[in-house]
Amino acid sequence: MLFSKIYKFEMRFFLQNNYLMSIKRYSIEVKGLSEGVGFRPFVYRVCKQLGLSGWVRNDSSGVYIQVEGTKDKIDDFINIILTSPPRASEIYSLKTQEIEVLGENEFNILPSTQGVQKLPIIPPDISICEDCRRELFDSKNKRFLYPFINCTDCGPRFSIIEDIPYDRHNTSMRDFDMCEFCRSEYEDISNRRFHAQPVACFECGPHLEFLDSNLRNLLGSYPKKENERREYTAKVIREASRLILEGNIVAIKGIGGFQIVCRADSDDIVRELRRRKRREEKPFAVMFRSLEDVERYCYVSEVEEKYLVSYIAPIVLLRRKQGVDISELVAPRNPFLGCILPYTPLHILIMEEVKVPVVFTSGNISDEPICIDNEEAFERLKGIADYFLIHNRRIVRHVDDSVIKITSDGNTILIRRARGFVPKPLILDKPLSIAIGVGGHLKNTVAMSVDKYVVMSQHIGDLETLESIKAFERSIKDLTKFYSIEPEYTVCDLHPDYVSTQFAEKNGKNIVKVQHHFAHILSVIGENGMIDQDVIGVAWDGTGYGTDGEIWGSEFMFVSKGDFKRVFHFLPIPLVGGEISIKEAWRIGVALLIMSSLDEAVFKIYGDNPEVRNVVNLFRRGYFVNSSGAGRLFDGVSSILGISNYSKFEGQSAMELEFALYDASQFSDDTYQFGLEGEMIDWRKIILGIYQDLNENIPKEVISLKFHNTLVKIIWTCVSEMSKMFGCRNVALSGGVFQNGYLLDKTIRVLKSEGFKVLTNQRVPPNDGGISFGQIVYLALKKNF
Repeated sequence: MLFSKIYKFEMRFFLQNNYLMSIKRYSIEVKGLSEGVGFRPFVYRVCKQLGLSGWVRNDSSGVYIQVEGTKDKIDDFINIILTSPPRASEIYSLKTQEIEVLGENEFNILPSTQGVQKLPIIPPDISICEDCRRELFDSKNKRFLYPFINCTDCGPRFSIIEDIPYDRHNTSMRDFDMCEFCRSEYEDISNRRFHAQPVACFECGPHLEFLDSNLRNLLGSYPKKENERREYTAKVIREASRLILEGNIVAIKGIGGFQIVCRADSDDIVRELRRRKRREEKPFAVMFRSLEDVERYCYVSEVEEKYLVSYIAPIVLLRRKQGVDISELVAPRNPFLGCILPYTPLHILIMEEVKVPVVFTSGNISDEPICIDNEEAFERLKGIADYFLIHNRRIVRHVDDSVIKITSDGNTILIRRARGFVPKPLILDKPLSIAIGVGGHLKNTVAMSVDKYVVMSQHIGDLETLESIKAFERSIKDLTKFYSIEPEYTVCDLHPDYVSTQFAEKNGKNIVKVQHHFAHILSVIGENGMIDQDVIGVAWDGTGYGTDGEIWGSEFMFVSKGDFKRVFHFLPIPLVGGEISIKEAWRIGVALLIMSSLDEAVFKIYGDNPEVRNVVNLFRRGYFVNSSGAGRLFDGVSSILGISNYSKFEGQSAMELEFALYDASQFSDDTYQFGLEGEMIDWRKIILGIYQDLNENIPKEVISLKFHNTLVKIIWTCVSEMSKMFGCRNVALSGGVFQNGYLLDKTIRVLKSEGFKVLTNQRVPPNDGGISFGQIVYLALKKNF
């Protein structure tokens, strides 16, 4: 009996001791997009479910976790974090270290602290989640029809942040004191609104007002009684929707700025919007009520659908179906529509009332930044909007909608990097100098580097107006303020006349200048982790300042050990009258024909009139500047074919030349001849072949297809020659010309079939919106060698 008791005691002691010995405690450091996306509550819930103790805490450089439990449960926890994190979170690195067991019994969320160094991990604005969408239309829910409903899975972030860490007092939501109900959710660890910084309701949060163009409040003041506020809001939504349906143009204040909205199915309404907005032909985006509606109007692939319904909710360029009830003036002579789904509760409420597709365009005059402040909108949009649907939540910074194009082969082209993407950082595998890259002149963005992170600003636009320049300067101040750093280097373009270059020279430290097309290729190298590798770069765009002071734009360069060698480029193209030729493509067409010894073709194609004769005479007298930009060749060919003689917006003539080839009844691999002598790619044989085809009445779409095929052959030929010269099999494609879906797809296919590794831009735009990132990569590249 005594032996039995001793045995049982020893067994219990042995099991308990073994159990205690199996308990482990780990310190876990997570770097990534974790603030403002519900990461801490997610960690808390997982640990509670697994029976782990410890704590989780944010600071400005990451998330720190200590967990205690059995090794298998801790392994399960780490696996869940890596494979099933919150909707908008991203994990860039996760480090673990075993530490001393403390014997804790609970898991807690600790208050945020300030880290030693602020790192650029700030959450982007996130589209509405399914839970909030469901509550929005639940008549029993306290936030039924509340146009600012949000939680840790959705809502404004970057557009309302004034400083980091991302806590309510560091956002514009500090203007609103939480009611008891919202605070109880905000402080409830088990609630999905735990520490959702923009949390609010009818009782305590932002509200709508509806004004006419004379700034009269059409429905009176916002009621003081909570029970009257829902009906007031419903009336605002109904009235705004009714007036949109009746043909009025309404300015709506969204997350990152104002948008202009009107019916998309009326030529008269869209024509009037174009007149007021001074936007002649550049395409408008269209908002649809639902994915099903989009599919009625456009063809939607699986990848395109994934983007449309994602938390990024960008504008996606889709092929429109024939005969759909959308005005041709929305996107003149364009087979694509920029489609977007409602991504905020306010947009959803409006679209549920309007039901028909609406034009959804930035609230600005063309080429200016989007309006973010109510008073600013009243002043700048008064001549555009008939009515204003506003709210009283301050927008700290403008954030446009992102724009994406998916090619036929499934390649992603990020045309505009803004809401949903910004300010998520890009990570290089090398420590970086603290630097600011001020970008180019068109489609400007700025970028800042610290540690291994590069954070790019939202799309700023063309630096051609005072408002744009102010936005550019504000974006630079934003970045330096957020991270409390003083850049050690300022990186800019070579072009002396760029506003960004002049800003750098006036305000920067340790100024570094990077050739424009080199920066394009560096942006590809950086985002593909190829800093240590030799690369053949193909940078094609319209204009870039060369190291010799000439205008470049068709560069084949070998990149190695922090520098580049220009190997091939196009025979220069005369721009008669200078920059005016970029807008008047027919001038380039005239020059291409004369350069190709087709003088008689000039008057046959363009007519014998004083304007044409004047351009011919200017050419003969040498009144032109030379450009080797590939985009200019597109412009000239587009004009010779009679497709587009004028570009009302950047790249229009080249775009319409691409669109023409999609009408070809049968795709072929036919090409034109071209010359390659020394470093010069001679396009004159191409023009001769095109003119011969025109005389033989070959359809324009077939000629466009042959022209595109010829350019692919030129790329393949030059890349193959460079591969022999340098023993390199890596090829990077960048520049605005590679927004051309057909050219990009076929170039990738041809090069891959020859065994080349082809790199493209995926997370930054191939256009000049990616220049600032390439400028930062240059410093990393130079640091390595």
